[in-house]
Amino acid sequence: MRLITLLFVVCAAAEAQRLTLEEAVATALKANPRISAEAIGVLAAEQTILQARSAYYPTIAANTTGAAAVNESRLAAGALNNPIIFNRFAFGAAASQLITDFGRTANLVESTRLRARSQRESVQATRAQIVLIVHRAYLAALRAQGVRKVAQQTIDSRQVLLDQVTELSRSRLRSMLDVSFAEVNVSEAKLSLVAAQNEYDSSIAELSAAMGYQGPQQFELVDVNPLETPPPQVAELMAEALRTRPEVIALRLERDAASSLARAEGKLVLPTISALANAGLAPAHDERLRGRFAAAGVNLSLPIFNGRLFEARKAEADLRVQAIEQRLKELENLIAREVTVAVLNAKTAFERIELTAQLVKQASLALELAEERYNLGLSSIVELSQAQLNKTAAEIRNTSARYDYLTLNSVINFQAGRLR
Repeated sequence: MRLITLLFVVCAAAEAQRLTLEEAVATALKANPRISAEAIGVLAAEQTILQARSAYYPTIAANTTGAAAVNESRLAAGALNNPIIFNRFAFGAAASQLITDFGRTANLVESTRLRARSQRESVQATRAQIVLIVHRAYLAALRAQGVRKVAQQTIDSRQVLLDQVTELSRSRLRSMLDVSFAEVNVSEAKLSLVAAQNEYDSSIAELSAAMGYQGPQQFELVDVNPLETPPPQVAELMAEALRTRPEVIALRLERDAASSLARAEGKLVLPTISALANAGLAPAHDERLRGRFAAAGVNLSLPIFNGRLFEARKAEADLRVQAIEQRLKELENLIAREVTVAVLNAKTAFERIELTAQLVKQASLALELAEERYNLGLSSIVELSQAQLNKTAAEIRNTSARYDYLTLNSVINFQAGRLR
């Protein structure tokens, strides 16, 4: 049975893909569908710039008209004028060109340009979130892998003790109580191994999903170098975060875009001046019409009254600017709090690395003394079991502390806007 299990583990390891943290991040940024969706959103936002700028260019339309009417007939109903209807078939083109709308189109173009930039910053924010997810899952898998190794070593050492105590019990040199305690210790170590394996599998599943896979993959994770530098100061990190976080930049651009739109809405009450032109030919026409036609002119449109529509649109735009201002303040306060919490947690994790290393050293020494006392018959297996438990707990804490600090350092980089 053990041989079959060993062969299964060897085959699984042979099929596992060797993966570094940098490779995992690169794969996630390339294949994650959230980033692809955000990138498509940027392309769509850039099209709105072209839509707004189209007002700068002339509008040209081709027309073809044919008409048949009763001789000397006029439209007598359905219109305010009575134009004469002539038999004709004609074609031509009509063109119009905006001369000025006193800056409304310019503000609309600026608003769409700022929204497109805001959308691009949103893509960066999504990329940073994906990178953080990859870092957390990768480091959680490494932590679980380390804990699993400690648990397996604990099982092996406790199994040796169980075998020794069992043989001594058969020789009536140890009691069955010692055997029971040794069996309990082995069972506890196996439970720790099962928990560590579950954490590892969950982390691998999350890592695979972040990398764009539909199901968990088999990876051989390359360990990450330990980090020995302490975390930065809160004030420095907070200033950097408020300056470089893509979410903040995106919301500021959204606010500026809303302000440009509000200025554009405020110019709705101003006149619009346009140039108009129309020309064409009439191959078949009434004898009272000419075979060609052309006309040009300038049109000035001045709004007089429309039920306070423009006033309401301007008020709506101004209120939206105020709402975005409040959202921006809320986001800045949230980032300030998250930066502070991240630094405090990182400082605690950094201190835990040294403390847990000392704890491992002390627990190892205590276990050696407990084993000697137990072998000499000076103590019970309860003391030995407690010493084994203390060492296992210390090793797990030390392993967790190292990877927890690496994870919190990634959180700090995310809060500072460094993950891209």
